[in-house]
Amino acid sequence: MHGKYEGPEREQIPRATSMQAEEFARRLTAMGPSRLEMAARATVDGLHALIAELRPTGDEFRSAIDFLTEVGHYADARRQEWVLFADVLGVSSLIEDQNNARPAGATPNTLAGPFYRSDVPDLPLGASISRDQKGEPLAVDGRVRALDGTPAAGVLIEVWQANAEGIYENQEPDRQPEFNLRGRFRSDAQGRFHFLSVRPKGYTLPSDGPVGRLMSALGLGLERPAHIHFRISGEGFETLTTHIFDRSDPAIGRDAIFGVKPELIADFRPTSANGGKRTYALDLDFVLCPSGVNQNKTFGRK
Repeated sequence: MHGKYEGPEREQIPRATSMQAEEFARRLTAMGPSRLEMAARATVDGLHALIAELRPTGDEFRSAIDFLTEVGHYADARRQEWVLFADVLGVSSLIEDQNNARPAGATPNTLAGPFYRSDVPDLPLGASISRDQKGEPLAVDGRVRALDGTPAAGVLIEVWQANAEGIYENQEPDRQPEFNLRGRFRSDAQGRFHFLSVRPKGYTLPSDGPVGRLMSALGLGLERPAHIHFRISGEGFETLTTHIFDRSDPAIGRDAIFGVKPELIADFRPTSANGGKRTYALDLDFVLCPSGVNQNKTFGRK
């Protein structure tokens, strides 16, 4: 926030109507233009405009302070309630979209989520990432290519997903094998890859804290439709972090963190039964951007 100022001129930023906001802005003039000064003025202007419109009572103001305080109490090394709050308001997704915009034809970037692990072992193409074999079998076949259509050979494809109960391996290390439903693969000379897994299930974000209670009061859900995470990286390409969502999931139109995009919805196609289990197939096509398209890189949390 202390970087070089490259935003609108001071006069172009709308002023709030309250005299307190005007005086706050006047006091900031000694600081000079900067990202921090711009953010402070815009925040105060927005808050004062909201208060002028809603005219909250003293009790309502104290309730808002109590809510923000409780969010802070729920944020620690194991749980980040502030991030959850930003996610369900669509703020995290908006920042990701702004910092990792993709040109037409390229696969959209999304938030990575809190369950990514970088220490997953490499696997050969065709291997299964299901280390406990629990769930309905899923065969994934994909292709990675550049914007010009040429195959992206030898790129690293990292995969992670929830199990058939909607739970990630690092959420229950005592019940799932280490690295369950995770893998790292390399695309072949034609940019293709394939592996075996199980069909994931959607899940619900934590609802036991202040953010969950707020969403319930608003009549909004915390559901995430079933999906598989991919992180694809290689020399000459922007790293792509994205989801692939199950079109048939009933929550596909109400993802709590606004991650679903039309290009990321796929059909988990039922195929012939295998030993009494229903099986599925998933065909994917990823398009990478050349390096340098985005200078501001972020790796999201949810």
